[in-house]
Amino acid sequence: MAASPQNPAASGPRRKVSRHRGEGQWAAGHFTPLNGNEQFKKDDDGLNVRTRIETVYSKRGFDSIDPNDLRGRMRWWGLYTQRRPGIDGGKTAVLEPEELDDRYFMLRVRIDAGALTTQQLRVIGEVSQEFARGTADITDRQNVQYHWIRIEDVPEIWQRLEAVGLSTVTACGDTPRVMIGSPVAGIAEDEIIDATPALEEMKRRVLNNPAYSNLPRKFKTAISGSPLLDVVHEINDVAFVGVRHPEHGPGFDVWVGGGLSTNPKLGVRLGAWVPIEDVPDVHEGVISIFRDYGYRRLRNRARLKFLVADWGAEKFRQVLEDEYLGGRKLLDGPAPEQPVQQWRDHIGVHRQKDGRFYVGFAPRVGRVDGATLTKIADLAEAHGSGRVRTTVEQKMIVLDVEQDRVDSLVEGLEALDLTARPSTFRRGTMACTGIEFCKLAIVETKQRGSTLIDELERRLPDFHEPLTINLNGCPNACARIQVADIGLKGQLVLDDEGRQVEGYQVHLGGALGLEAGFGRKVRGLKVTADELPDYIERVLTRFRAERTEGERFAAWTARASEEALS
Repeated sequence: MAASPQNPAASGPRRKVSRHRGEGQWAAGHFTPLNGNEQFKKDDDGLNVRTRIETVYSKRGFDSIDPNDLRGRMRWWGLYTQRRPGIDGGKTAVLEPEELDDRYFMLRVRIDAGALTTQQLRVIGEVSQEFARGTADITDRQNVQYHWIRIEDVPEIWQRLEAVGLSTVTACGDTPRVMIGSPVAGIAEDEIIDATPALEEMKRRVLNNPAYSNLPRKFKTAISGSPLLDVVHEINDVAFVGVRHPEHGPGFDVWVGGGLSTNPKLGVRLGAWVPIEDVPDVHEGVISIFRDYGYRRLRNRARLKFLVADWGAEKFRQVLEDEYLGGRKLLDGPAPEQPVQQWRDHIGVHRQKDGRFYVGFAPRVGRVDGATLTKIADLAEAHGSGRVRTTVEQKMIVLDVEQDRVDSLVEGLEALDLTARPSTFRRGTMACTGIEFCKLAIVETKQRGSTLIDELERRLPDFHEPLTINLNGCPNACARIQVADIGLKGQLVLDDEGRQVEGYQVHLGGALGLEAGFGRKVRGLKVTADELPDYIERVLTRFRAERTEGERFAAWTARASEEALS
């Protein structure tokens, strides 16, 4: 199955090589590089850049870095150049890359399934303080991101992270990205199945493996056995969702082809039930289909979701079974049941299956710092067993807390402004990196999200309905704007005096899990950053006045008039 990039179709039957370039599918014989990204990947595997970083670039400095490494292959080891300070959002799309590039990097630490020991968390915090000016943001894919990283420090950072079992390998790039998983796998009382053994084998097979280091674009995996559907499975390239088969017991329902950005698509079910021992084979098969059949000609059509949309679930399943599983037929199976609650973030105090408790708490829009992370490690060691987790909602969890230690832990977290009893607005607001560091961003997000939380808590102190507010600095949807109750896509807008200012296009009523779907865009509705608290207060006040008993915000927005949503 693991065909090499030099012979990408080796795992399937021989096919007639076509001279027509088609969509750039290797399996159709279209091997000629069709864009600059495909060319630099053909020239050298991105995994190989590590050696140059360690032996050349870290010793000779930023100016010694080859451009194809700087803006391409270094992503295979979690490194992006960050945005040069002082460049406003109006210049994002008009400047050349070298004009946007700062001489510092964002470095992403991959944390599969959000699983960390307190020793690992403490090292993440120490690296932040020593090398990243204290930065350490928790992402909505369970990772931690540093900023202000110098190329000279990267080898030392890798050494420290790897000494405790952490890595940045394929945290970015056209590769299998971090595998998100339930942060309470093997722990929660209501779990259908513990996906941990499958996830560990999936990692073993594909990470740092040249057979999968040249994909058409990034590849995102999710797996969870939680009935809460806590890994946003609908928007991953492949997802395994815990279900109970009426004859075979607990296993996984398979989804493929989800993704957001500027062409959002929800994943589709293959209708197949997979036992846990077969999950790694199916995962490897789906990645291989993407590698061999994925579209490489146009970069903006290179995600798996476009192939799935063209093929459909039936053909995708057939190719998977016939060409990548050796003719093995997958069993038909049931769809996952709808979750019983809208919140899926594990915030608060919850009993574990072993009688102890886990405590989920909310930073502000995922923004923490190295010093805070080391203090969280101290608290977790003093009150638990030394295990912590990150979530796909930019939150964190301390595991294995004895009942008589819960209150003390909660108080210790509160002292760090990390609450296990957050308001709806603290709990439900997420934000991407934004213009502070991101070269694609048009507007600021992190500080605005934090300020928005404070303002809404002050204005609507008795609002307790589940609600998500997601702020994104550009159209690429890293903060999942299309599937939020209130999704805010950053752009420049005109204020009342005709001046161009930071603002947002508004998406309303998106959802995952419960009646998954994309938010509604109200015609012409754009809000300046300064108007944002007024607008959200106005819409939520109307929601509370007009909703029927038990009606969710997303359901109300679907039927509300444009006037009510403006």
